[in-house]
Amino acid sequence: MLAEAELAELKEKQGTLLTIGVFDGVHLGHRHLLGELKSKASARNLASGVVTFKRHPLETLKPQGTVTYLTDLDKRTKLIKALGIDIVVALTFDKDLASLSAKQFVALLQKHLNMKGLVIGPDFTLGKGKEGNFATLTELGKELGFSVEAASELQSGDVTVSSTAIRQALADGQMETATRLLGRHFSLHGPVIHGDKRGRLIDYPTANLNVSADRALPPDGVYTTIAIVDNKAYNAITNIGMRPTFAKQHRTVEVFLLDFHHDLYGKDITIELVEKIRAEMKFASAQELVGRIQQDVEHAKKTLAQTGAV
Repeated sequence: MLAEAELAELKEKQGTLLTIGVFDGVHLGHRHLLGELKSKASARNLASGVVTFKRHPLETLKPQGTVTYLTDLDKRTKLIKALGIDIVVALTFDKDLASLSAKQFVALLQKHLNMKGLVIGPDFTLGKGKEGNFATLTELGKELGFSVEAASELQSGDVTVSSTAIRQALADGQMETATRLLGRHFSLHGPVIHGDKRGRLIDYPTANLNVSADRALPPDGVYTTIAIVDNKAYNAITNIGMRPTFAKQHRTVEVFLLDFHHDLYGKDITIELVEKIRAEMKFASAQELVGRIQQDVEHAKKTLAQTGAV
């Protein structure tokens, strides 16, 4: 089984206290759980560890559906490790792993990661048929010799902080809500690729960002943005959408960096979406479009100056 081979590469000698999940977004709720994990592990002289998955389990369990991600695996791993977690292992969730019982799965964690305990969220389940809930895992722990503790949910106002709530905020274009629940601005990352260079013709050259097709995106529109290039932040605006003024038929992510005059082709850049300025619009002429872009730029400058984002 592929997942067991991936676990076997580690052979952790120190006892571990683990949590398990996709951790998409590594949002404030995740950080709350990981903070408890780290604290409890330290108190027991155990290594803290996260078992995550390279792809969402739903892609195997419900392959007819579509799964979008707030963060890719590399970003998730870096964010988790930045919180001081000792071990992060990403497993391949395939049919073999999905077929394991809860007992079989935790036995693998004991064998390869020397698991001494689990810290899980209140609605957590694992194993075939979701049989491994808190009560079942607690009984297994008594039988196999590991502890099970439940971390509390984190509330933000009247909303439970979750990846689902953040995806909904994104779908509604509520970037401020997404930022509050994530604990940081929602970001996109990718290489700059060649476009049709229309931006240069209207004196607003844009960088076309090649964003992975499985990334969650907010609605089409224009956004106040921070662009990170070579570890330096720049004020920017971003258009996500179909560019109806030019009758384009595919969705693009185009970034215009303010006060930046260098070649970006081939560079990997990150953009942080601060707020939605307006919906995407079709203009009667390029001149009318330029006039509105000028307004968008001024709006973005004021917003970023007020927030002190850059």
